Amino acid sequence: MNIPFLGSRRKKHAEATLTAADPEGVAELLSECELLRTLAEREGIRLDDTPASLEALDQLLPRWRDDEENLPWLGNDAGLYLGTVIVRTVPGAVWKVWPGGQPVVRLASGREFDVVTAGQEWAANGVPELSQRYGEVAEV
Repeated sequence: MNIPFLGSRRKKHAEATLTAADPEGVAELLSECELLRTLAEREGIRLDDTPASLEALDQLLPRWRDDEENLPWLGNDAGLYLGTVIVRTVPGAVWKVWPGGQPVVRLASGREFDVVTAGQEWAANGVPELSQRYGEVAEV
């Protein structure tokens, strides 16, 4: 299974978890977001998987944009964190992994939301904000 959003150190565990169709394992794996959590901690932001933490991330000064090497990874983490907040707070939302390995959030309505792309757009441009994306999804 190709899982491009994960680094090689987590790939083996991810393959076992994702192929086992274990929703809790998938949620745990995708919620790690190590780079984003480290950045937030340095800035005094507690990522507690709530919509308020998305608002706090939106207020950060985007110093990471100067680091082109880490930018894609931070964008992935931001998207996975956004997905984590959605799955944990929006009734009926669950993780789904497309055949190519891309994680998305499936809402109770059946609509799928590409959180990784949303996170990459936020990391690169700051818009739309993570809290805005959450609001769009939570309203559906």
